[in-house]
Amino acid sequence: MRIIFLGTPDFAVATLDAMVQHNLDVVAVVTAPDKPAGRGMKMQQSAVKKYAVEHHIPVLQPEKLKNEEFLEILKSYQADLQVVVAFRMLPEVVWNMPPLGTINVHASLLPNYRGAAPINWAIINGENSSGVTTFKLKHEIDTGDILLQEKVEIAETDNAGILHDKLMSTGAHLLVKTIDELRNNTLKITPQTSLATTIEQEFKHAPKIFTETCKIDWSKSTAEVYNLIRGLSPYPAAFTIVNNKKMKLFDVEKTIEKHTFEIGKIETDHKKYIHFYCADGYVSVKKLQLEGKTQMLVEDFLRGNKI
Repeated sequence: MRIIFLGTPDFAVATLDAMVQHNLDVVAVVTAPDKPAGRGMKMQQSAVKKYAVEHHIPVLQPEKLKNEEFLEILKSYQADLQVVVAFRMLPEVVWNMPPLGTINVHASLLPNYRGAAPINWAIINGENSSGVTTFKLKHEIDTGDILLQEKVEIAETDNAGILHDKLMSTGAHLLVKTIDELRNNTLKITPQTSLATTIEQEFKHAPKIFTETCKIDWSKSTAEVYNLIRGLSPYPAAFTIVNNKKMKLFDVEKTIEKHTFEIGKIETDHKKYIHFYCADGYVSVKKLQLEGKTQMLVEDFLRGNKI
């Protein structure tokens, strides 16, 4: 089975590596073009490209996925199947090209958490489990027929980074299993509509994270604030405004108790702790970053800064 892999970040590399280690025939990789990044604005390769080059896999980096030259090159590989993980939206001319279509790996148990940020929103919404789904691509985003799913538990202290790594590992193995079953003709394909127990509008969605999503509303419950902070950690990070500067919070502990403080009040002894008061308790900051400074532990921050 000749396979073309489409992906860009580290999350995709785990799946590509599992395919290579499983001796699947990955004939080419499609990834994002190199782009300038960092202080020196040096050209940076995607994580998937770096892996592909190291393993001598041909790399395609189209600016536009409908470019005729790119499509001709893609066709020339005569792939039986395409696999896409953490890549941009594909036009039909690409995803419908191989005889077996294109399989996507999505970091949620579809049909819940369709969208760009399923890992973040699962934690923000206080879920105690998530999972990975492999499915066939079709026109509407994240709506294709489900191939396989695997549930993953979310611990109360997990942040988005920890859940990302759990799902990355699970997704890699699930994709290899999916291809094995597809090759052996043992896959049971399940339309998402058959899993729907409620109307489409009531499914939980995972839209892109914007700046306004990241601003902490201290009038919310302590649990809601705690989940927002860990759901956005380590990136892009939840923030509040302190001394007219943006303060990002990466790691906090929550305490639920009645209090008479003003919502959003900051309490600190200037040596050991910073507390932010919510509607029904407070969060204690463990790791933070004040605008213009590096990320640090709260004790280190308080040695050189006053609130």
